[in-house]
Amino acid sequence: LHRADYSKLAPIMFGIKAEPQFFELDVVVLGSHLIDDYGNTYRMIEQDDFDIDTRLHTIVRGEDEAAMVESVGLALVKLPDVLNRLKPDIMIVHGDRFDALAVATSAALMNIRILHIEGGEVSGTIDDSIRHAITKLAHYHVCCTRNAEQHLISMCEDHDRILLAGCPSYDKLLSAKNKDYMSIIRMWLGDDVKPKDYIVALQHPVTTDIKHSIKMFELTLDALISFNKRTLILFPNIDAGSKEMVRVMRKKGVEHHPNFRAVKHVPFDQFIQLVAHAGCMIGNSSCGVREVGAFGTPVINLGTRQIGRETGENVLHVRDADTQDKILQALHLQFGKQYPCSKIYGDGNAVPRILKFLKSIDLQEPLQKKFCFPPVKENISKDIDHILETQSALAVDLGGTNLRVAIVSMKGEVVKKYTQSNRKTYEERIKLILQMCVEAAAEAVKLNCRILGVGISTGGRVNPREGIVLHSTKLIQEWSSVDLRTPISDTLHLPVWVDNDGNCAALAERKFGQGKGLENFVTLITGTGIGGGIIHQHELIHGSSFCAAELGHLVVSLDGPDCSCGNHGCIEAYASGMALQREAKKLHDEDLLLVEGMSMKKEETVGALHLIQAAKLGNAKAASILRTAGTALGLGVVNILHTMNPSLVILSGVLASHYINIVKDVIRQQALFSVQTVDVVVSDLVDPALLGAAS
Repeated sequence: LHRADYSKLAPIMFGIKAEPQFFELDVVVLGSHLIDDYGNTYRMIEQDDFDIDTRLHTIVRGEDEAAMVESVGLALVKLPDVLNRLKPDIMIVHGDRFDALAVATSAALMNIRILHIEGGEVSGTIDDSIRHAITKLAHYHVCCTRNAEQHLISMCEDHDRILLAGCPSYDKLLSAKNKDYMSIIRMWLGDDVKPKDYIVALQHPVTTDIKHSIKMFELTLDALISFNKRTLILFPNIDAGSKEMVRVMRKKGVEHHPNFRAVKHVPFDQFIQLVAHAGCMIGNSSCGVREVGAFGTPVINLGTRQIGRETGENVLHVRDADTQDKILQALHLQFGKQYPCSKIYGDGNAVPRILKFLKSIDLQEPLQKKFCFPPVKENISKDIDHILETQSALAVDLGGTNLRVAIVSMKGEVVKKYTQSNRKTYEERIKLILQMCVEAAAEAVKLNCRILGVGISTGGRVNPREGIVLHSTKLIQEWSSVDLRTPISDTLHLPVWVDNDGNCAALAERKFGQGKGLENFVTLITGTGIGGGIIHQHELIHGSSFCAAELGHLVVSLDGPDCSCGNHGCIEAYASGMALQREAKKLHDEDLLLVEGMSMKKEETVGALHLIQAAKLGNAKAASILRTAGTALGLGVVNILHTMNPSLVILSGVLASHYINIVKDVIRQQALFSVQTVDVVVSDLVDPALLGAAS
């Protein structure tokens, strides 16, 4: 309980006390209720016939920011003993004062359910931060307005634990207005005062801008003195800056001025009668923008303390008074008017709703709060101004000839690439990989790229679960039983994935290429060797001994040419770059390769591209070799179609575009009718090996 909170909590306390068969009420009073300077509210609590179980003196003297923090600390030191003794099922906390934050913190850490009253509102001061902090600690919420309810939902609170009840003080308000108010007005303002002909002033320091608060208060007092109407002025609450404000009151002689009545505290029900019949209320108290709306009394709200709150049309905001004139103008505009009564903050039935809500709380359900987070979009920002680094991977491609390392962004952009020739021995190769990875990782920081992990695409058979190359083709020497994951992960402190180059090409198509979103497709790489990868139900097929999708070693002839794997008649023996180079050499040795329009330098090595060039220029033998190679590849594809029945076949690698048409012809001639609808396309990825390693 805190001074202003009592008016909100009293109606609930009366309600709880009236139903002893359901509830047992314990009252803990701390904070400024117990301090005489601020009008001792605990006496009112006793007058209302509540037994106070515990009084905690928690206010540290000295009204600056440090004193507020120390007061919270003192409350945190004293509260655990009290809570251990009382062992409440539910702790009801109100509002946004620092005392309430101390209570909520203690209860949350001691696993006591917290019901927070008046969460989700916005006033525009440090109180907002405290109020929202209490919201995060609280398990149940009673809010006063629809907007507040929406704010709580936006703050990820569970909708089932939010009650839109209206403000409890309205229950008292709406039944209070017609009581005998004249005697109350006379008691506080003097016998000669008429209704609607006096002002109530209540201004608190804004703790985040104390200097401005005091300036504003001086101008307000000057304006009130000039306006020359009887004024009831209340001392400010116990925040940083309140002592200075009291000094201003003394300096201006307010306490002895015939027009002013300066008081520390007015009991809430009497205060309500006073504002209900006032000509105007001025200041920055939340009471002005909340409760007073119920009576249509004109309000002048000064400064920014309540700027965010919902208000009725009776409130006129003076945000920044640089002269007393502005406030004086506002007084002339507002004084003595009657506005329509507003019910934004309640309809007078909050307490019955709150009691029903309290009874519905299941004390057996888990105490742990659940937050309802909205879905968050994956943000791939390229804008360095967002200081959002580009999320990237280090991609390593271990080929027969070259060793390449690249930084690849989440969008599939190769940000930077490093190439070296692949070393012949295991030691040199591992050393070079580590050296290139370390260099790339350092460069990534300068390029504002956040490396999430390392992906390695390598020739050979790989156990991707362990990150081990089991054994390799003759293309890469000394590359069997090699643990790639451990040394790289240890050096870079990043997760490392390893897979065979064919599988990586399929992954690249799935993430960045034409296989995006497809359930089943096959990728075939035609390069130095031939490999591939199979995606089935969106996942790579590795096989029981990691030998699935060795598509280069599908056998298409009982007695074809010898293959590097030791077998003969494999697709790789017909259609790989090596196979074409072998055939080109044979032709060249017999002087049957070069035709008109072709020339070769002496030291130039004969390769597959020479064979393709010769075929284009009309060399019939070269064309026949290419046709045989393409047919072998086409038969391999037909076997894949009959085994896996994918919806798409992607040909990748340097030779893909030369093979595509003949592969389609073979499918038309040789495949079963049901699989002929398959799409066969050439990959449009620039660098499937690196993109595959990255994905």
